[in-house]
Amino acid sequence: MIKKLWEKLHAFGPYAPLIAMYMMALPILSLSRIGLMLWQSERVVATGAWLEMLFQGIRVDIIQLGLLVLLPLLIAPLFVHKKAWQWWKHFSYLWVAISIVLLIFLEAASPGFIAEYNVRPNRLFVEYLKYPKEVLPMLWNGFRLSVFAAIGLIIISVWAIRKFMKPWLSFQPPLKNGRYWLALPFVIFLVILSVRSTTDHRPANPAMFAITNDTMVNTLIMNSTWSVFHAIYNLKHESKSSEIYGKMEFVDIMTQVQLTRDMLHDKRPLLGNIDIPTLTEQTASIQREKPLNLVIVLQESLGATFVESLGGLPVTPELEKLKSEGWWFESLYATGTRSVRGIEAVSAGFLPTPAQSTVKLSLSQNNFFSLASVLGRQGYLSEFIYGGEGHFDNMRNFFLGNDFDSVVDKQNYVNPVFTGSWGVSDEDLFNKTHEQLMKHHADGKPFFTLVFSSSNHTPFEFPDGRIELYEQPKASENNAVKYADYAYGAFFKKAKASPYWKDTLFLIVADHDIRIRGNDLVPVKNFHIPGLILGADIKPRQITTIASQIDLPTTMLSLMGINAQHPMVGRDLSAEPEGLAGRAMMQYQENYAWMEGNQTVVLRANKKPTYATYDKANKKLSISEKPSDAEAMQQRALSHVLLPSVLYREQQYHLPK
Repeated sequence: MIKKLWEKLHAFGPYAPLIAMYMMALPILSLSRIGLMLWQSERVVATGAWLEMLFQGIRVDIIQLGLLVLLPLLIAPLFVHKKAWQWWKHFSYLWVAISIVLLIFLEAASPGFIAEYNVRPNRLFVEYLKYPKEVLPMLWNGFRLSVFAAIGLIIISVWAIRKFMKPWLSFQPPLKNGRYWLALPFVIFLVILSVRSTTDHRPANPAMFAITNDTMVNTLIMNSTWSVFHAIYNLKHESKSSEIYGKMEFVDIMTQVQLTRDMLHDKRPLLGNIDIPTLTEQTASIQREKPLNLVIVLQESLGATFVESLGGLPVTPELEKLKSEGWWFESLYATGTRSVRGIEAVSAGFLPTPAQSTVKLSLSQNNFFSLASVLGRQGYLSEFIYGGEGHFDNMRNFFLGNDFDSVVDKQNYVNPVFTGSWGVSDEDLFNKTHEQLMKHHADGKPFFTLVFSSSNHTPFEFPDGRIELYEQPKASENNAVKYADYAYGAFFKKAKASPYWKDTLFLIVADHDIRIRGNDLVPVKNFHIPGLILGADIKPRQITTIASQIDLPTTMLSLMGINAQHPMVGRDLSAEPEGLAGRAMMQYQENYAWMEGNQTVVLRANKKPTYATYDKANKKLSISEKPSDAEAMQQRALSHVLLPSVLYREQQYHLPK
């Protein structure tokens, strides 16, 4: 059968292996897509787009195959001479084989990636390749079956491709070679047209295939190779990435920022600094003779889904006890879905964009504002404490380049009680934190400490005998959250009995929820996170206004008693009148949600805004008619997603020199 097929392909001369690649790849990619759609059938059925997804999926596959054959076609003239025929056969054989293996590898990796991140492999897939020391143990401990299945599939694929392509190596050069090479420009034109896939003014892109309101379902339309390729291609455009939502003159952006402040009764003046457009004069709502120290505990993946009083599971009993001792946030929302997004929001007050977090971008590695910048000018020592490798996600470089004095990471722990794939356990982390805080207190110098946990991370490793397991097996997200809760609960028991307690303000907040997924344009329920401010003389209070992670650093400065100028646009919740609806912003893949009270506008790449209402009780975002102030709301949203891109690109997010 294979031999007969190649006899027919012989008529296509030098193009035979490339045509064979289409013949192999299109069925493979379609079968993979169908398998993924059947796996996620409940969500696919809800969209009613089965046939359109399959049709559009074939279109995406043709785009990807066009990209793969374009290079061999462009260099084909180098093999025009019949004496070069052997070179062309071997080159095209290897190119086709490697291309098919790549396609199969990424499709094989897709189920595990979708299960973890609710999306096909994308930029994150590439970024994690830079951290084999952390990722390989995670894959081995948490995704062993998937890894073996993928390796087995690749081995079988290599064997099958070699068998299928073997007849090509015995082909003799065509007797009349010229007609094939004369047709080459036309063939290249057809391939370029297939890659462009449209006669519109812009070529096909992922936004063109966003045909449903479910982001994960939209990614099933694509193939994983194109998803990864497009993510890599977009890396070079990230400083301007927010412009996918629309354009606005910078003067209009700043006008909208001021109008939003007015809406929120924010009395802090913008100083109109040309070099730092968002420079704000903030007077602390609590004036103190001696400002407080600050400790921020950034908890890995601690969404409201794990907090019973916020509508989640009963796996954070220690947090439930602590919440009555300080400011408890009922409606706090993360800005994104990755740890670095939470880091930039909580430690730098920076707004989210569709780009990478500024923790990883090149222009923000120095002279970029952080809490350490403003506190350093007040004589504070600033440090970052982590249980894993500080280089992960570029954290060490970002912090040390932006006014943190030191980084404590895995190498600084002596005889930890437990070490897993992501570093030492959370109890080791908090033991080290207590040790450092005691030292700073003894030194008598004010301090700011940012603590970042890691035990609640796939593959959910933690020491035995610490908690009564919530479920079996042990290595589950719910058990890991309960262990993390145990660890910081033990820390706060020690902290409250320590001399630094009365002089220190503490913030416990999540970086993001553990797995953000759902068939909403933006799964708002998974952006809901707990937040608690306690310590020193903080009195119990419930904060009910819609708030964002970016509102925390500004509020903490005020409660500490710090008067300062800074470029953060977050609110000072300690100075805000009660009863405001509030606002929050959420970046989910290429969708950006701006929420005011229960009204939400979702900005989508190269599409018109979508308006929705969020039912917090039922945790459901429902598409709705345009509200009466739809245009004004959309302008506020657009201005706040464009602003951070401009500030980053123009390097205007720092303190005055």
